[in-house]
Amino acid sequence: MSDIDTPRRPGPWDPRPEEGRAPDAPAAGPMRGAEAPLDKGQHPLWALISTLLLGGLIYYWSGSVVIVAAVLFGLLVHEYGHVLAMNRLGMGPARIYIVPFLGGLAKGQRLPVSEWHGVLVSLAGPAFGLLAAIPFYGLYLWSGQEVWLQGVFAIAFINLINLAPAPPLDGSKALGPVLARIHPMLEKVALLAVGALAVLWGVSNGSWLFAGFLALALFSHLRRGAWRPEGRRLSWGEAAKSTGLFVLTTVACIGVGLVALAPGVETLTESLTHGARVFEFGR
Repeated sequence: MSDIDTPRRPGPWDPRPEEGRAPDAPAAGPMRGAEAPLDKGQHPLWALISTLLLGGLIYYWSGSVVIVAAVLFGLLVHEYGHVLAMNRLGMGPARIYIVPFLGGLAKGQRLPVSEWHGVLVSLAGPAFGLLAAIPFYGLYLWSGQEVWLQGVFAIAFINLINLAPAPPLDGSKALGPVLARIHPMLEKVALLAVGALAVLWGVSNGSWLFAGFLALALFSHLRRGAWRPEGRRLSWGEAAKSTGLFVLTTVACIGVGLVALAPGVETLTESLTHGARVFEFGR
């Protein structure tokens, strides 16, 4: 996940008020107060404790060291994708935070200058995160042991889940601006509806932590006065490109997941059916 919705005060990496401003734009007023200190990131000890707690929970659920390694490594690569995009688009230096029992968060120093940049940051995590599957698939090809494919599937799964258009997952930040471009109320209704369905899905499958996390996110979104972050809104062309990139990233995640399932099934139809059963995690 990426944190691109929370307003922040200008930091040391911000340009001077006259830089990055259109020639006909009014000059910014004087900044009141001292600049906010640079975010130094998560303390290494707390990061280690958080990682151990998350790894312990994954092992309790899966009983597999390979899946623990895949999820933790996949999480790191996923969040680093957000970091690379944030730094490239002038939001850095971004930091990675490990959230105990829940996952990770990439946090920039400032908001994106446009919703298009926000979409790119949101999709950079799942797209880049799929690269984490390469070493696990390489170990499968080298050893012939299908246990390594569990790691490939786990990485595809966590990136696909992050593309769900439910707050605060990456999918909501990628599709939200597109829906708001059509009509602001469409974004609210669609994201809350999908979020509510995701919570019910988690409860019905016994994934209480996942359901509780999304329920808390839905509640916080309902309490927010303004849904759209600051910055230039999407143009219609950018909305089309955002939708296309979202679809391509989703297809890539599904494709990597099917590659992991392929050795255990004989046909594409069986692979799709088996994948649908596996994605119903929980009970």
